Amino acid sequence: MAGAPTVSLPELRSLLASGRARLFDVRSREEAAAGTIPGALNIPVSELESALQMEPAAFQALYSAEKPKLEDEHLVFFCQMGKRGLQATQLARDLGYTGYEVWLLAGK
Repeated sequence: MAGAPTVSLPELRSLLASGRARLFDVRSREEAAAGTIPGALNIPVSELESALQMEPAAFQALYSAEKPKLEDEHLVFFCQMGKRGLQATQLARDLGYTGYEVWLLAGK
């Protein structure tokens, strides 16, 4: 995808193995319920802006996960085809997140 940093599958595996990446599935709850990458946090792209603007405690309470920090290096947003992942990446950039990557989830 032009205009957004990407991460290859081997790079992603390495980042996940070392605990240096956080995965965000930005598909709908229904899509994610049908299957997602283990360890990914599902926040539909339609909720992402408000989620990333929440206070950390509110984020934790709603998503049962620590809110990403602005300086986190490897926030990986993915969806089915790439459009929502790119949208999420651009949204995170607009909100001041300095480390972001988009990874495209291959079709089923």
